[in-house]
Amino acid sequence: QLQASGGGLVQAGDSLRLSCAASGFTFGRSDMAWFRQAPGKKREFVAAVRWSGDTSYADSVKGRHTISRDNAKNTVYLHMNSLKPEDTAVYYCAAKSSLLGSLHEGPYNYWGQGTLVTVSS
Repeated sequence: QLQASGGGLVQAGDSLRLSCAASGFTFGRSDMAWFRQAPGKKREFVAAVRWSGDTSYADSVKGRHTISRDNAKNTVYLHMNSLKPEDTAVYYCAAKSSLLGSLHEGPYNYWGQGTLVTVSS
């Protein structure tokens, strides 16, 4: 189970931190990711962190957002800086086995409920 939180309404240029608390699976051996879905658009990959700590980012957020994980707390974070109106979306955290698939494509077999981030201009 994944529980995402931290979304809200912010202004362009602001920062926000999303959190995703995990339970029910071996967090420390799982790759974790954030995806987002803007209104009227397909869900897209944002960032991921392997169980080993290696990270990957979408080009649209590289240099602005940082993904991190705390294995002691079974939690993954997305630190979002210099937010833009185009970052407005519902953000979902996801988890997959470290043995299967790719960070960008998955397959991710655990999904959180989503948290809404709205960035006003």
